[in-house]
Amino acid sequence: MEHPVTNDRGHLPDAADAAGPEGAGASAPAPGSPEPDGATSPAGEPAAQDAPGEEPGAQEAAAGKRSAVAEALAAAVKAVESGERDAASFFNEPKPASRPRRPAPAPRPPAHPAPAPAAAPARAAVPPSAGLVEVLAAGGAPEQLAAAAAQTLGEHAAEALREDPWRLLAVPGVRPEQADGFARALLGPECGPGDERRAQALVVWLLERAALAGHTVLEAPALSAELARRAVPDPDEALQAAIVEGAVLVFQEGQDEAAATDDDAEAPVVLLLGLDRYAMAEESLADGLARLANAAPPEDSSGWEQAAAAAPSPSAAELIRAAAACGLVTHSGGEAARAEPAALVTAAAGLGLRACAAAHTEDGRRRLAGLGAPEAVTVAGLLSGQEGPGRDEDGSLALDVLVVLDSPQLDVEAAALLVESLADGTRLVLSGDPGVLWSAGPGRVFADLVASRACPSVVSRTPDPGPLGELVSGIGIGELSAVDAPGKEVVIVPVREPAEAVHRTVQLVADSVPRAIGVPAADTQVITPGHGGPAGTRALNAALKDRLNPGPGRFGGFDPGDRVAYVPAPGRMVPGTVASADAEGLRLDCGGTPVVVPPDRVAEEVRHGWAVTAHQAAGTRWPAAVVVLPGDAAATLTRAWIYTAFSRGERHLSVVQGVDQALPRAVAEVPAKARTTRLLPLLQAQARPAE
Repeated sequence: MEHPVTNDRGHLPDAADAAGPEGAGASAPAPGSPEPDGATSPAGEPAAQDAPGEEPGAQEAAAGKRSAVAEALAAAVKAVESGERDAASFFNEPKPASRPRRPAPAPRPPAHPAPAPAAAPARAAVPPSAGLVEVLAAGGAPEQLAAAAAQTLGEHAAEALREDPWRLLAVPGVRPEQADGFARALLGPECGPGDERRAQALVVWLLERAALAGHTVLEAPALSAELARRAVPDPDEALQAAIVEGAVLVFQEGQDEAAATDDDAEAPVVLLLGLDRYAMAEESLADGLARLANAAPPEDSSGWEQAAAAAPSPSAAELIRAAAACGLVTHSGGEAARAEPAALVTAAAGLGLRACAAAHTEDGRRRLAGLGAPEAVTVAGLLSGQEGPGRDEDGSLALDVLVVLDSPQLDVEAAALLVESLADGTRLVLSGDPGVLWSAGPGRVFADLVASRACPSVVSRTPDPGPLGELVSGIGIGELSAVDAPGKEVVIVPVREPAEAVHRTVQLVADSVPRAIGVPAADTQVITPGHGGPAGTRALNAALKDRLNPGPGRFGGFDPGDRVAYVPAPGRMVPGTVASADAEGLRLDCGGTPVVVPPDRVAEEVRHGWAVTAHQAAGTRWPAAVVVLPGDAAATLTRAWIYTAFSRGERHLSVVQGVDQALPRAVAEVPAKARTTRLLPLLQAQARPAE
């Protein structure tokens, strides 16, 4: 059995590592979820067999003298820390002392109406100029790339590309070899692999690709190794140039002096490189979390103690007491434990506080409301102002208590925006299931906060009931055990070939589950590791459409009644059904909310949704789930993926099992793929330790 390789911290991901089993691939991915194809790197190039940064000789080099770039960067960091030089002398612009709050929407009245029938939000399009079309043609790039290039590079895209052809690499979907060919066509003999512009574009591109796999920063040796693999003559010098030009930021991760082998040895230095947007988001998030954790709650605690005494469970009482005592609390638990944050919101509202609970998905919001939460919203709706209590005059959310469920799905940018929107003294509770997949975007916010011990952490003692709860709970601790399922709550369907897996999946959804379990096909969700391959989402959706809603696909491949996965933003999948289409676009019914997707965005944001990936399914549950594990998925499985997929069914789970012993091995041996982030050390450096 070939085990999936968990990246060491700072190592760039190969294709299968990008965002877990749903890694990036060369073929067009479904909206909001990268896809694997097993034979390509994150850019669609032939995948290397070794993990980046672990080529032959890399370990020997690491054991010897540090590279020139490491020496230079370490010296720069020490000079700044000692006060010998200012940080501005190493970067084009001085780093601000603190990150200002992001602009907030205009204040809204506390009472808000229900969201109006939705149309997909409009984007400000930048039309491609004639000059841009001309320069693309001169470089041999297709004219169809003009719109994306204009949107990415702005109205002066033509001038930018003539000055630096490798800026084409910033356009989504462009690979390094394509940017190289474009540059050769424009520059002629002047074009070479050692061009500083090429190296800088590659550094940024590599960090963007790493972000797709969840990293917010990478170690300098990993980037140097990747640059060398792409024929950059002097990778260390290229990294230094990118830092001096301000294309990337450099950080030193502090090491304990005790790590040195003797009194004269220098403590090891870990140098991290990252893009400004993620670095600033992590720093802003760390500052905001520390601000909330260290704020003294103003209310008298007597009312909270009475609310805790009346709580529906001991874990709910513990959570209420923790929130009363501290402005920042984490809460961990499974599906049944969601009743505890709901009880907290109810208790806070009973004390006259402005309290709200937010979930990652619309389905999560509905489940919260079903548990009695008086104010249940989605995180996206809360931040956009379409849901929730609105804003105070200073732009802060008009809340005294905010509980966020599905917190593992928060990436660093969304989490930073959320925390920046909370006023001093607001209580924030981040709640979630630690066993599920991390966010689709970069970071591991919830895991880093729990690991930092920067605030009280409440672990629920409420187990998920029934055979499904028993099965998933065992997976969470690395055990895949047979469970007694007298009501056919769990069914295993062995298969040998991908074609058989597709056939049995269609049979289960269309016939077996409705007949034996009583769950109709419309309430059964298929989950598979990737989009490509003979048993990926595309193949399964084609087979399921042919059986459940056959048609010619007269609306851009869709027919009325088709189930779809609508992704209005990366990392957010909204299940829906095609209602109709007209000149305005494809009309969807998303849980009773009408949505109109403009024609030019349908291919990007809408795919058939009978089958989705586990990343797309996170945060949503269905009455029944069919998890498809074809044989070629064995090397990509992790415990977190299996836990997430198996926990999507409320009443029933069917597993189409084609990976044999790779399934229990993945549960026992491969907990999650590593992500390199800075949030944990930032929190440890400034947050007050929990009592």
